[in-house]
Amino acid sequence: MKRNDDFDTRRESLKHLSDEELHHRFWQLSQQLVRPMIELAQTHTTPSIERSVLLRMGASSIEASAIVGYAMACGVMSRGVGHCVIQVRDHYGISLRQSIEQCCDEAFFNKHFSPGGLLHETV
Repeated sequence: MKRNDDFDTRRESLKHLSDEELHHRFWQLSQQLVRPMIELAQTHTTPSIERSVLLRMGASSIEASAIVGYAMACGVMSRGVGHCVIQVRDHYGISLRQSIEQCCDEAFFNKHFSPGGLLHETV
């Protein structure tokens, strides 16, 4: 099987460009290609990503799973579960570890992050 070589045809629009212009064109097309993925990543998250964030903040896997579950139930997961933990820390002036422990309490989390909760509007 012989491949039809269309290199010369595709090259026509580029052959007049300098190396610098080709370099610029490459990065322009690369950014155009990646932009939808970046926008998607900025506006969407998953329970797995949120658990991972909490693990890096010092929560155990059991704590992270519980907090993510509460965040999903309260409808605040899209704002970032780590952000919820930080809001509690800042609101009460406690350590990050204490904030994680507080957020593991379902009643506490619901009181603060359910619609109408103390911190619902801040996340």
